[in-house]
Amino acid sequence: MRTNILQVLLFWGCALGSAGVSMEAILRLFGEYFFKFCKMSGYDRMLRTLGGNLTEFIENLDALHSYLALSYQEMNAPSFRVEREADGRMLLHYYSDRRGLCHIVPGIIEAVAKDFFDIDVTMDILSRNKEEERTGKKEHVVFLVVQKSHSQMGRAKPNRLKGNQDIQRDQEALEAAFLRMKEKHLSVSVCPVKKSHWEVVRSIVMFGKGHLVNPFVPVYPERLWIEQKTFCNAFPFHIVFDESLRVKQAGVNIQKYVPGLQNQKIRLDEYFSIIHPQVTFDIFSICKFINSQFVLKVRRERMPEAWKSQPALKLRGQMIWMESARCMIYLCSPKLRSLRELEAHRMHLSDIAPHDTTRDLILLNQQRLAEIELSNQLERKKEELRVLSQHLAIEKKKTETLLYAMLPEHVANQLKEGKKVAAGKAFPPLHGCLWARVAVCLRG
Repeated sequence: MRTNILQVLLFWGCALGSAGVSMEAILRLFGEYFFKFCKMSGYDRMLRTLGGNLTEFIENLDALHSYLALSYQEMNAPSFRVEREADGRMLLHYYSDRRGLCHIVPGIIEAVAKDFFDIDVTMDILSRNKEEERTGKKEHVVFLVVQKSHSQMGRAKPNRLKGNQDIQRDQEALEAAFLRMKEKHLSVSVCPVKKSHWEVVRSIVMFGKGHLVNPFVPVYPERLWIEQKTFCNAFPFHIVFDESLRVKQAGVNIQKYVPGLQNQKIRLDEYFSIIHPQVTFDIFSICKFINSQFVLKVRRERMPEAWKSQPALKLRGQMIWMESARCMIYLCSPKLRSLRELEAHRMHLSDIAPHDTTRDLILLNQQRLAEIELSNQLERKKEELRVLSQHLAIEKKKTETLLYAMLPEHVANQLKEGKKVAAGKAFPPLHGCLWARVAVCLRG
């Protein structure tokens, strides 16, 4: 699939480049095409259910890529991070190992906004540099995203027809807002901070003039009605650590498979490495990519000596910052795809919490693998029958050649058709009986 995409890009670049179209415009057009291609390839429903608005859609793209990586293990997908602004705009951070393809993103996002959410989107590049804080995905591009509904665009058209002065005033205001946003980006805070009530309300307002995305306001209890032991048993795979990465608590089953976590003085990076997203292991980077799905891998040198022959355990989950405790909680599950991997880690389904969908994922994937194996067996049997049929046809051809070599053609044809041929001048009676049997074999 990657080769096909590169071939399409090369074709478009040659065709449109000769017509004087810039590479930026070509990549934007390709982004629109790629979105339509994904819809036609059977991912339409999956894409539509990613989020209820454009922000939620983008925030869940990394999770979708993680799911697809189960089937396409060599996939090297880009990473996205959304930064909400209180003034009704958002910053989109794009990370990729492939340099020069960032202009595909506006084409995809604009097509998604129009098709799924009925809004128009404008995207401008605020900054473009090599990311120093990540261990991978070196290119870091920041887009300023501004949304406007179609109804608002329709109401704005009569105002734009007043004269050139109004148009110039609008352009100057947009440029001033762009400069202010760029200056604000240089000093933006990445760690979650405690917000006031009105800041929370503003953060859920839709971009543009402001329609509430979700007016629901939850009610929280005055205290947490759950015991420490109950919580550690209900969430057997979780880790709480502070700003210096010191472990404060851990679930019961993760302690079983990583015994070092029973010592609450150890640092988390001593026992784990971050596989995804590819960032440095510190609280600042984790806070910066708080919306991403985190995959941690146990360091093999920290595993018990008896377990070093088995695969290193991987955990997949989300990071949640707790401002009042100044700690981070990592709610996770073992990253397993089949019962074979479960057995390789010497684990059982009972080690996974009943409410954890990892159980269903393992069983469903195991069923899918069984169906694939059954389909492969049928294909192998079909191939064996095809080979036997070819051998049978070859042997039949040899017999026919021998028959026509020994008998006249009209006699051989009669024998092949099952007709009786009287012994006469063509061949003696003994030979007639023999070739009659040969004809029976041919018909069989």
